[in-house]
This record gives sequence, C-alpha cells and structure tokens, in this order.
Amino acid sequence: MALYLEHFGLSEPAFRITPHTDFFFDGADRGATLEALVYAVVHDEGIVKVSGEVGSGKTMLCRVLMERLPPHVETLYVATPSLAKDEILHAIADELDLNLPDGRTSVALRELQESLIRLYAAGRRVVVLIDEAHVMPDDTLEQVRLLSNLETNRHKLLQIVLFGQPELDATLSKPGLRQLRDRITNSFRMRPLSEPEVAKYISFRMRAAGYRGPDLFNGRALSLITRASGGLTRRINILADKALLAAFSANAHAVTEREVRAAVSDSEFATKRKPAPAWAFTASALAAGLAAGVGIHWWISQGAPPPAPPAVEAQPKPMVEAPATQSSPPSATAATAPAAPPPVPPMAAEVKLAANEPSSEKKADVPAVQEEPSPKMAAALKRRFAAYSPRGQELLAGRLAASRDFLARTPGDRYALELFWTDNVDPGRMERFLRRASDLVPIESVYVVPASNAGSTRLHVLYGEFASREEAMEAAKRLPPRYQQAFRAAPRSVAELRGQI
Repeated sequence: MALYLEHFGLSEPAFRITPHTDFFFDGADRGATLEALVYAVVHDEGIVKVSGEVGSGKTMLCRVLMERLPPHVETLYVATPSLAKDEILHAIADELDLNLPDGRTSVALRELQESLIRLYAAGRRVVVLIDEAHVMPDDTLEQVRLLSNLETNRHKLLQIVLFGQPELDATLSKPGLRQLRDRITNSFRMRPLSEPEVAKYISFRMRAAGYRGPDLFNGRALSLITRASGGLTRRINILADKALLAAFSANAHAVTEREVRAAVSDSEFATKRKPAPAWAFTASALAAGLAAGVGIHWWISQGAPPPAPPAVEAQPKPMVEAPATQSSPPSATAATAPAAPPPVPPMAAEVKLAANEPSSEKKADVPAVQEEPSPKMAAALKRRFAAYSPRGQELLAGRLAASRDFLARTPGDRYALELFWTDNVDPGRMERFLRRASDLVPIESVYVVPASNAGSTRLHVLYGEFASREEAMEAAKRLPPRYQQAFRAAPRSVAELRGQI
C-alpha cells in the first residue's frame, strides 16, 4: 500500500468506499442539498426525506450533515431502521439517556415528550437521522409520524430526516401512510453524476488525498467509468481505485481506457463477459456513431441538470413509481402494436414541442447509419421485448409495442430523450408511472425499452423523437418543471439504444 500511495503521490487512499467526510464532494447538487438540510433542521421544517439509488452518497451526506449542524443541535443517528415500532422509540430514548418504561407506548411517548421539552427549554434542538429508512416496517413508519407530532404550541420538539432508496418513495405512496406522507415538508433526490461531474469528482478525490499533479484519468477512461458506474459514487470509487491499481502494476502514471476495462471486468456489478478485442470496440463505435453519453436512473435515477438551488418538493416525485426486475414469457399484447405511432405532437399546458423533421445533412467523415436494423437486430429486438411481460397492464403493453416499433423503424442517427433507467421493473409500478405521465406529456411520445443488464432486465424510459442531439437538448429544457427536477434527461441516439438490446 505504501508503494502504491508513493507511486501516485498520495497521502492516503483516494477512493475508499467507507464514508469519510473529508472527501465530501459538494458538486452535482450535494452541497446545495446539504445547505438545505441544515436549514430545514434548524428552522422547524418537520420531516425531511432524502432518497437515492444504492451507492449514490446518502450515507456520506448524512455523516456530513451531522458534522455541519450547529452545536446546539443534538443529533441522534439510527442505523437499524428495521426495528419494530416500540423498539425504535426506545432506541431514540437510549440516545437521549432516558429509561422509558416497558409496556404502554402512550406512557413512553409522554415521558419522551417531557424530556424533549426540557431540552428545548435549555436551548437544545433534537434531530433524528434515520439511515436506510426504506427497510422500515409500515407500523414503524407510523410510529415516526407519531414522534413528529411531539411539539409545543409553536415549535416542533423533534426533527426527523429519512434517508432511503427509491423504494422508500413507493412505501410512502401507500394509502395507509398518507398521514406520514403529508408531513414530509421537503424531499431531496440524490441523482447520479453526469460525465463532466464524474471527472470533477475523481479529480477532487485525488487532490483531497494529497495528489498535486495533472489529472491522471484521460477522457476515454472517464467516459467508460461513467457508463460502467451509472454515475453512482460508490461504483465510481471502486472502478477508480481498481484502475489506479492496474496502472501501478504496469508502472504507469496515467489511467487510460485499458486500465478502466480491467477494473470493470474485475467488478461484481459489471457485466461478466469476455472482453472483446480492440478491433471490436472500434467497429462497435463506428456502427453506433458518436454516443451521446450516459443517461440516468434515478432511479429511479436521476434529476435534470441541477438548478442553483436543490430540487425540493412536498410530494414524492413521479420517478418513484419507476419499476423492478422480472423476466416473463412473451406477451401476446405486443402483437397489437400500431404500424407506426403518430409523430410527436406538441405538449399541452406545461411544455410544447414542435414536430421534428429528419435532417438531410450528413457529415462526410461519419459513416451513414442504417435506416432500419439488420435482420439480426430485428430478431434481437423481438426477443428482448418478448422477454419482458407487462402482465396485463394495458397502457404498459401498448407503450412496449410502440417502443419496439420505434426502434425498428427509426433511423439510427435520430435521438430520444432518456428520462431515466431503472432495475426496478415491476409492471404495476411502471403502469402507474405511465398513467401519471399521461397527465403531463403526450403519452404516445413516451417509450419504454427493456435492455439487458448483467443477465437481468433494465427498463429505459424515453421521450420524443428528434432529428439531432441539439434538438433533443432543447426539448429537455421544455419538459414539465416536475420532470426537470426529477430527471436528468439525456439525449440518446437510436443506434446507441439498439446497441443495448
């Protein structure tokens, strides 16, 4: 390890996956979200929710929040939220050095309230930070709501911040938890990093670890890390660390695509397949054209390019209903697809998109993209769409059929906006997302594309059809405000989308 650090001029490892607050990256909304959380806790903002995919940096944000809160704020950290409703009450009391009586919850709540009143009278504030809140049982979440009711005539006695994966949004959407959902005053989404943000993140981590030279990771290496990690900081750390180790083993002082490919092949979350020879990567790049870059999940990934303040909402975002991995027999519904969906109509109310005509101009240096997929690709499209069953969800079945037709008929050099991708592909949840989407955008312009992801299925949700990347980016600026906050819409070429099938 000492030789490894000396080789790159590091004083400590730059890409540890354990949360180290000295390595907190305040780009990509993180800094703004932290400031908003501090404000919400200090100014009686009730229950606050922070959601994001696994490895998106929620725990790091929670740890930094604990350090940045003013000295008069008592922070209680709950790391085991799977506790029963009575157990979480006693866990909070233990953090406050209280001995609550066993038995009646109402008595325990009254004693806890009296203790909080004493703290408040002494000028102390109390905030409970609950990590991994998506695994909390429903009755425990209801207990959290009761705790949020502890207050004086004018002030909350207990602030609560929930950190969880997108499943938390789905749980809170249950009718039985409506009262708790209504008490969430602010909601923040930890979106994945874009490629430029990945470059800044890696450079920041290197310099926080003591590196003082020029950036080690070249552009292609950063692009590959972004694609392979999905913009999730934990995966970025793993890949960057492995790539540095590969460069050290080769006695190199720069990280190229070669080292990153070795890191990807050695990572559990990467697709396990034999690496293609160099000529295959070149041929693939020519066939696909110049790829637009990596889109988001969000997953349930993801938000639009960040505005100056963080995205704040009073209700869960529409991306909540984005769905979970299944593989089912072919669906007969797909056979009912129309021969060609109508052209993208203008959006009503919140967004108006003009219909886009195909561009007749072609750059001389770029190979022409096939107008239609090859027979082999057409067969792959058919297999991929047949492998994902809508299970009787009519709207989803219709959009799947339209999406397959879209990929089959649309020239590869045209573009769509990827709103998000998700590994959570439950048909019922995707159906609910589509029904809500039909109130915001023309539903005939929304496409759902199942793609392969390390042997399982991943859904890509797309919007519109555009003649160029520039037109797609302009259209992203005219999406409904709610979508601009929830998603980081990214232009994706049809050739690139076919390549994922």
